[in-house]
Amino acid sequence: MGKVESNKKQKKDALFNTAFELFTTKGTNKTTISDIADKAGVAKGTFYLYFKDKYDIRNKLVSYKTKELFYRAYQSVLEHEISGFDNQLHFMVDFILDSLEQDYALLVFISKNLSWGVFQAALDDKMPDSDQQFYQQYLELIKKDGRTYDHPDLMLFSVIELASSTCYSCILYQQPVSLTEYRPYLHRTIDAILTSFESKGL
Repeated sequence: MGKVESNKKQKKDALFNTAFELFTTKGTNKTTISDIADKAGVAKGTFYLYFKDKYDIRNKLVSYKTKELFYRAYQSVLEHEISGFDNQLHFMVDFILDSLEQDYALLVFISKNLSWGVFQAALDDKMPDSDQQFYQQYLELIKKDGRTYDHPDLMLFSVIELASSTCYSCILYQQPVSLTEYRPYLHRTIDAILTSFESKGL
């Protein structure tokens, strides 16, 4: 990477990191583009070289953080040599929940801002240090298991949306029950989602 490209990456990373810090402490509505640019140490005009507005950087941040969680969960599946798609998906969900339980700011940020469009962007983007997309790796896990599902992208979104939204209160407020108490029910519901998306054939 040349010096110019390196400088661009440093500025974009600074904007990314600063925006995440401000969004998770002040909130998106109370954060301005000037706040982000000033704290990142760049000119306001530089912000617009990379992002349309603060909602654009917010969406890209949610996509990036979601993709990062997916990637780490996937890597953990490989490291632990988990076999069988059902087991792999449950393992990844538990990995993601454990990560969110240790990072309340990330949990709140993702739970409040995850949408289908943002989720799709996370699936389509390349994984860190790789030319492959997480979604392609996810499809490979399904293929190796020998099963077929209708709309596997929608199936994954349903699982992630269910886990992040229902576990939000369990983690933050221990309501209606603790995450430990809720997990068995969550995993049963995930099994039901998988069954509902499984291709029935003709």
